[in-house]
Amino acid sequence: MEPSTTINPAQAEAERKAEEATRALAARFDAEKEAARIEPFDASQILEWAFEQFGEDIYIACSFQKTSSVVMHLATEVNPNARFFYLDTDFLFPETYETRDRLAGHFNVDFERWHNITPEEQARQFGDQLWKTDPDACCGIRKVDPMRRALSTVDAWVAGIRREDSATRAGSPKFMWDKKFDIWKFNPIADWTERDVWTHLHKHGIPYNPLHDQGYPSIGCTHCTRPVLPGQSSRDGRWSGSGKTECGIN
Repeated sequence: MEPSTTINPAQAEAERKAEEATRALAARFDAEKEAARIEPFDASQILEWAFEQFGEDIYIACSFQKTSSVVMHLATEVNPNARFFYLDTDFLFPETYETRDRLAGHFNVDFERWHNITPEEQARQFGDQLWKTDPDACCGIRKVDPMRRALSTVDAWVAGIRREDSATRAGSPKFMWDKKFDIWKFNPIADWTERDVWTHLHKHGIPYNPLHDQGYPSIGCTHCTRPVLPGQSSRDGRWSGSGKTECGIN
């Protein structure tokens, strides 16, 4: 016998209210119009406007890559009480965890950790080394699912992606409605160049992940990240040989 898919009245009412809340949140702004209006804003101005609009209901994602270090500095300059979170896949590099701790001390912040089932549970349920057999499914479990839970607690989030990163990010606006997570999203350094990022880090003495100095322009999980070779793009070190270019959260 198949399990029943019928929901009770209380569940139906909760879903109705959730959908209603999402529609109301999405209706707060005309995404295209507002994105065009604030496009000339610099990163600090974008963040100032973000905090003015959303206050405590804004969450800043940290991957502990160099762009996270930049966004953290900019955000804490605008709002010392800004909230930061990260997705702990349980497969991050030791250098990444060390960078987390250095940034926490440097900016005097507490990172909120979001995670999913343990690697052992994942292996039992989906097979060993899922990142090899089905990397999309692995990212879904270790990143997308905890991301969805994290963002369900707020009305907007901030990412450190840049248009220069890859072709899939080239059209990223500084402000948008994120249909994937039904939430508003800010990309304050979308128009920054690689040089802009490094200049900012060195000028302000901000800690950054040391793997960037070892040939890793983009850093993810240990199993799916390698240094890039001369002439390769910054994203070629992620999921090398699989045809995959994004984890599914951006």
